[in-house]
Amino acid sequence: MAITVLLADDQALVRNGLCMMLSVHPDLDVVGEAGNGAEAVMMARELTPDVVVMDLNMPGMDGIEATRQLTADNFTPNPDYTAKVLILTGLGDDEHVYAALRAGASGFVLKDAAPAELATAVSCVANGNGYLAPAVTRGVIAGIVTPPSPTRPVPGILDRLTPREREILTLMAGGLTNEDIAARLHLAMATVKTHVCRIIMRLEVHDRTQAVVIAYQNNLVPRG
Repeated sequence: MAITVLLADDQALVRNGLCMMLSVHPDLDVVGEAGNGAEAVMMARELTPDVVVMDLNMPGMDGIEATRQLTADNFTPNPDYTAKVLILTGLGDDEHVYAALRAGASGFVLKDAAPAELATAVSCVANGNGYLAPAVTRGVIAGIVTPPSPTRPVPGILDRLTPREREILTLMAGGLTNEDIAARLHLAMATVKTHVCRIIMRLEVHDRTQAVVIAYQNNLVPRG
């Protein structure tokens, strides 16, 4: 089944270009286009796409506020639907990256990315993983080492986790995949996936990328 995508950008020319780039991939299906944040929220509620590709700088409701609404727990009456947002923008500075992640975005790609990178990012986000463009990763790492004031550690947040969940989060922060963690701890893959889902839920984040950021910010793993 194809991954359904909603495009949100205030420039029709950009939307057309994105649609053309994604349409060459048979596993990606653009189901709608929105010209601003409010329209994106309305269309996503109606179409329930797998991924919303969102620009940041739009008139009226911007991409940050739209992302915040899309990823809210009560976004739709359907408890099985969770909107996943991939930010696609020309604004690659650290503050915009952090603002997007705090709002609930699962990925961040710059508009000058190659078509193949965009398709990869959409697929990653649709499958529940995070994606950060290489061009912005350095800034995120720097922010983990010296986080700006809006992302200071939350006292006691890791106390929400069981000892096993803390152990798994530590391995996640070390770059291990679910398969690696299962092999390391001699657990079934399904068990690891369940633990990861619970970690994300208990930390009140949207994906494993944001969970790993919290692990570093709260000194669960040594900072290199």
